[in-house]
Amino acid sequence: MDIRTSLLLLVAGVAGGIINALAGGATLITFPAMLTAGLPAVIANASNAVAISPGHLIAALADRGKLPPATRRTISFMAVSTLGGAVGAGVLLLLPERLFVLPVPALIAFATLLFAFAPQIQGWTIARRKTATLPPNGASSAVLGLACVYGGFFGAGLGVILTAVLSITEPNDIRAIKALKNLLATCVSLAATLIFVFQGAVRWPETATMLLGAMAGGYAGGYLIRILPGPVVRQFVIVAGAVMTVIYAARYWC
Repeated sequence: MDIRTSLLLLVAGVAGGIINALAGGATLITFPAMLTAGLPAVIANASNAVAISPGHLIAALADRGKLPPATRRTISFMAVSTLGGAVGAGVLLLLPERLFVLPVPALIAFATLLFAFAPQIQGWTIARRKTATLPPNGASSAVLGLACVYGGFFGAGLGVILTAVLSITEPNDIRAIKALKNLLATCVSLAATLIFVFQGAVRWPETATMLLGAMAGGYAGGYLIRILPGPVVRQFVIVAGAVMTVIYAARYWC
């Protein structure tokens, strides 16, 4: 790995860490950076997942006072999330490279749209939660499991999906839902990361460089949140996601 590539991944990691701290959506920056560094798409996805995985755990610990008690429902949700993340990671590694690169532009576009409409999605789910009865545990687990399989497979936009699912299935306040979302996302990320590592799907020089940048960016984001307006950061991420969609659509579809 040359100096130019190292700087690219370090800067992308810093930017991703800051973006996650301020608004979320780091994958829309970090995953394309891994591809630009020359990693095959599947390896880039796995390495990116490992590089940004501490973010979910840090977010969960930061608001641990709102984490739910260890009830049977919470434990079952954690188990489903772990299993879903493992299944998604397994599917990714079993999929031939040529079949994964085809949906990459669509996955980036999907994640960008999720991020762009996250406030509306959250508002809709909260409004629905006030009028709808809670679904049974089986239905809740099934929907959650599908979301977590996606999270283990790609991961971008997982936080938005989990927030939407939990806003309907859980009777808690939104801060408690966010805390539970971070906990479940940690389970997904940990399961997927362990599989990627044990299967040798991670390119460690690139991953370590981006991880270092992401940790520095996350730390800096704690201070920048007082200065940088959230809407500006959100717009930057949305524009970046749209540009990356066009670039990779031209690369893989044309």
